[in-house]
Amino acid sequence: MNRTRTNDRFTRTRNGSTDSGRGGSRFGSSARSRSGGPGRSGGYGRRPAAVQGEFALPRTITPALPAAEGFADLDMPRALLGALSSQGVTVPFPIQAATLPNSLAGRDVLGRGRTGSGKTLAFGLALLARTAGQRAEARQPLGLVLVPTRELAQQVTDALAPYARSVRLRLATVVGGMPIGRQASALRGGAEVVVATPGRLKDLIDRGDCRLDQVSVTVLDEADQMADMGFMPQVTALLDQVRPEGQRMLFSATLDRNVDLLVRRYLSDPVVHSVDPSAGAVTTMEHHVLHVHGADKHTATTQIAARDGRVIMFLDTKHAVDGLTEHLLNSGVRAAALHGGKSQPQRTRTLAQFKTGHVNVLVATNVAARGIHVDSLDLVVNVDPPTDPKDYLHRGGRTARAGESGSVVTLVTPNQRRSMTRLMAAAGIVPQTTQVRAGEEALHRITGAQAPSGIPVVITAPVVERPKKRGATSRGRRRPASAARRAAVRQSTAGAAA
Repeated sequence: MNRTRTNDRFTRTRNGSTDSGRGGSRFGSSARSRSGGPGRSGGYGRRPAAVQGEFALPRTITPALPAAEGFADLDMPRALLGALSSQGVTVPFPIQAATLPNSLAGRDVLGRGRTGSGKTLAFGLALLARTAGQRAEARQPLGLVLVPTRELAQQVTDALAPYARSVRLRLATVVGGMPIGRQASALRGGAEVVVATPGRLKDLIDRGDCRLDQVSVTVLDEADQMADMGFMPQVTALLDQVRPEGQRMLFSATLDRNVDLLVRRYLSDPVVHSVDPSAGAVTTMEHHVLHVHGADKHTATTQIAARDGRVIMFLDTKHAVDGLTEHLLNSGVRAAALHGGKSQPQRTRTLAQFKTGHVNVLVATNVAARGIHVDSLDLVVNVDPPTDPKDYLHRGGRTARAGESGSVVTLVTPNQRRSMTRLMAAAGIVPQTTQVRAGEEALHRITGAQAPSGIPVVITAPVVERPKKRGATSRGRRRPASAARRAAVRQSTAGAAA
C-alpha cells in the first residue's frame, strides 16, 4: 500500500522568511510560511471573528473527504481492521469518522474534540497505517507523537500498542522521570513510532541518540497544554527537525490563541474538524456547585471521599494534596496522591492502583487533569476550584468519557462564589447550585457522601504472583528435560488418537 504523497497540492517546502504577525514574538521565535502554500493574508481567506480566548479556525482550501460510516470503509491495512475488531472497536466516534479518511490520504488535520471523544485513535490509526510496512533505522523514528505529560504519553502508548503490534511497528515511549539509558537503547534498537514529551526528546537528540529527519508523520496531542506549560520553544524546535514535506496532525480538547502559531506555521491546507467547541458541555455530564462554609469544607470533603466507588479530587498544590491524602488514610479512606513531586514509577504505580480499584480516591493536582482514562469513573471533585475554564474542562473530562455519564462537583466557599460564577459563564456551563453541609441528605444525594470508618488504612503494593517456570510441576520443582520430552510425546500421541 503506497502511502507516499504524490499529489502536487501536498508538496510543501519551508523558507526562512519572517512572519511578524500575531503570535510570532510571544514565543521568542519568528513564524515562517511555506513557499507555494497559502499565505497568511490570502490563502485561507479572511478568517472569521473568534470568540475571546480562541483563535479563528483556518478555512480549508481543498475540500475534505466525506466522513466514513465504518472502519471497513477506510483505506487501512487488514491487520489494523482485524485489531480493531478484536479490541471490540466496531463503530468510529465522530472525530474518527470525520478525520481518518483525510489523514489516511496524507492531509494535515486540525481536530478538536472533548476529552474521551476518541482523539487518540483518530490520529493513531492514521499514523500507524501510513507507517505500516516500513522499518526504522537505529535512532531514526518514522512517526512522532508529542504530548505534554508523562501520564498522557503512557496512555497514548497503551492505547496504540495492540494496533502497532498488529502491523509489526515498534513503539518507544520517551518521557522524563524514567531512566534515559533505557529509552536511548530502545531508540538505538529501532522504533518506528516515538511517543514523547518535548523535554526528554530534546535531551535524547542532544545526546545523539535520536534524529527526526526521517519522521514523516507528526502528531501534536494537547498542544494548548504544551503552550501553557512553556514548552512552545521546544515544540517548535522539534517540529523544525522533522521532514518538511511530512504530514502534521494537531488534536486537542481545547484550541486557543496559544496554538495559533503552530497552526499557521506548521499546518498546510488542513482539514478542520471540531466535534465540540472549547467550552462545550458534555450532555452526559452533570455539573454541581456546592456552596459550603469554610469550617465545614474539610468534613464534607472527607465524607465525599468515603463514598462507595472511585473519585478524583483536585487541589491546587502538592502540599495540599499530600495533606488531604494523609488525612483520608487516617480516616479509613483508601487514598493516594498524584502530583509532579512524585517520581514517575510512583505516579505509574498510583494510577495502576486507582484503575484496578486498589485505591478508591485519587487526590491530585492538575497533573492528572489530562492523560488519565479510567473506565466507569462517575465523579470528579474540585476541592479547590480551578481558576481557568480550560482547567475546569480538563479536570471534568476525567468522567463522562466515551458516552458514559458522570458528575463534576466543585466545593465553593462564600469568598469564592463570585469568581466561580464568572468561570462557569466563561466555560458556557450552567451548573446546579446547592447549599450543603456535611452529613446532610443533599450532599449524600449528589455525591454519595457517607461517614468514613475512622480506622486508619495503609496502602500497600498489590501482591503479584510470579509466573511458574516453564517445565515446573505444581510443587514448583523442575522436571528433568528428558522427562518433559517424554510427557510431551505422550500428550501428542493421545491428542492424535482422540
